[in-house]
Amino acid sequence: MRETDPVAREMDWETVLALVLTALAAVLIALTRLRMTRAGEQAAGRLSVPTSALVNTHTVAGVVALVLWCLYILAGLSWPVGLAGLLLWWVAAGVGLLLLARWLPARGRHASEGATDSWGKGPGLSAFGHLGLVVGCVVWTVLFVLGRL
Repeated sequence: MRETDPVAREMDWETVLALVLTALAAVLIALTRLRMTRAGEQAAGRLSVPTSALVNTHTVAGVVALVLWCLYILAGLSWPVGLAGLLLWWVAAGVGLLLLARWLPARGRHASEGATDSWGKGPGLSAFGHLGLVVGCVVWTVLFVLGRL
């Protein structure tokens, strides 16, 4: 059971793990926004996907999730705040995976080669980050359901 005073309790390994994953997720949200919205530069990929709506959804869901999740873990707010933050993390992870769709192979006679950017030639960095966010969401969900946060 969670104590009501978050300052008085010691941080257990579950809380530390959740906070480390939260920090990594925050970096991912910021870097995805930066990579996808660079002025005058096309985002890398093989397909043209409508990135503005997806990136905005990814950013808003990620930032609100970050705020709610940190309030839940650090300030000890009630479980509905934690649940809302957790659901928004899942939304951000899902949208991030949709952004990876730009790397799907393009087929057809007029298909062009994939575009590159200064971040790399392939989807490795983005895939690693967003699959890591999905793993983080699974860990957070398990810890949340078990009442360990």
